Amino acid sequence: MTEASGVKLETPKTAGDHASDLTPQAARLSVIVAMARNRVIGADNKIPWHLPAELKLFKTITMGHHIIMGRNTWESIGRLLPGRTSVVVTRQPAYRVEGALMASSLEAAIQACRGDDEIFIIGGAQLYAAAMPLANRLYLTIVEADVAGEAYMPEFDLSEWQQRSAQAFAADEKNPLDYVQTVYEKIR
Repeated sequence: MTEASGVKLETPKTAGDHASDLTPQAARLSVIVAMARNRVIGADNKIPWHLPAELKLFKTITMGHHIIMGRNTWESIGRLLPGRTSVVVTRQPAYRVEGALMASSLEAAIQACRGDDEIFIIGGAQLYAAAMPLANRLYLTIVEADVAGEAYMPEFDLSEWQQRSAQAFAADEKNPLDYVQTVYEKIR
């Protein structure tokens, strides 16, 4: 059990849960998430802060890749993100998003990403919970605030990850909150 910005991060280890078991052609499966210190990732189906610089960083990292999201996350975004292939996971068989790939499970979504060298899980909470045991890279942004919300990043064990880089961003006139983005690799 490890603490990051006062947040306890842990999850049970599951034998045999490796991204290589599911990801096509040895693709990297990456989770990218921004969470508040109190683990909140969403409020009223929206991101509970406005940090344009953090959104730009998200765009730079995910550009040219597949982004896998749950239906609620898709509905909160409400549009295809340019330069990326959207894969929407839903249990509603008739649900369709024009221009996106549809999948009934995380596993099916990963398989739909053939040919991509890095696949990104971008939310929400249920998809993060399913993906964390499978992921081999984590882009974790911690927003230096405690905010109200009803969607939380699931607990996970940060001791299973090795830090590769970290960058702190100070609040400014356009970005009202400090945040830190850290990149981790899964320890195998």
